Amino acid sequence: MRHNKKFNHLGRTASHRNAMLANMACSLIKHKRITTTVAKAKALKKFVEPLITKAKDDTTNSRRVVFSNLQDKYAVTELFKEISVKIADRPGGYTRIIKTGNRLGDNAEMCFIELVDYNENMAKEKVAKKATRTRRSKKATAEVTPAVETATPVAEVPATEETKAE
Repeated sequence: MRHNKKFNHLGRTASHRNAMLANMACSLIKHKRITTTVAKAKALKKFVEPLITKAKDDTTNSRRVVFSNLQDKYAVTELFKEISVKIADRPGGYTRIIKTGNRLGDNAEMCFIELVDYNENMAKEKVAKKATRTRRSKKATAEVTPAVETATPVAEVPATEETKAE
């Protein structure tokens, strides 16, 4: 029975699973986005997010803890130098999983997992969505529209008339 067995074993031994998650975490840190199966992405999310949280505090001990999990000094350097600076004010949720459909050969659910702060396309869409509003009250549009229309001609018309008169 599987009572209180919370994490996915992914059909691997413990050493194989740890090595695979460490390699995937290094690839995610280096490339900022990787394509994998949904089950592996969920396991990787649980593996890498505590390491990113640990990287916010740049001390010797936190570097040693992260290196003991990743075993790649270039990934550790990238994590502490670039990624930790970019995610310093974020309280959690450093990764995003986006499903892409099923794999052609074995019909496995595929997705890509990415670091949230490194996708500029998603950031641009959020800014654009905040600027456009779908519901407006009658009062707000009535007050805003005449003020904008009257302010523009008054400021521009006297300046052009004065230059013509001189």
